[in-house]
Amino acid sequence: MQAGWPCLRPQGGGALLDLAVSPGARRTGADGLHDGALRVRLQAPPVDGQANEALIAWLAAQLGLPRRGVRLLRGASARRKQVAIDLPADAVAAWLAQVVG
Repeated sequence: MQAGWPCLRPQGGGALLDLAVSPGARRTGADGLHDGALRVRLQAPPVDGQANEALIAWLAAQLGLPRRGVRLLRGASARRKQVAIDLPADAVAAWLAQVVG
């Protein structure tokens, strides 16, 4: 796994990803690293869990996983979140290299 991703940690056969989420953006997408977390801008508003659902759906689609392959572990009502991903950390690191650069 690449050492350059402070937001990513292996756990079991999967990975943990730390996120800094900004809901209500013009469009959904990754926007680099921020304070040790992957910054994700979400088009969905932070109302009734819509942003969390949009985040999970976006990550699952980006990583080629079913929605159940991405689980919100911490930060349901906060901008800082942690998700568990059912992919090896190396695969998530390769995806990060593509979306962040």
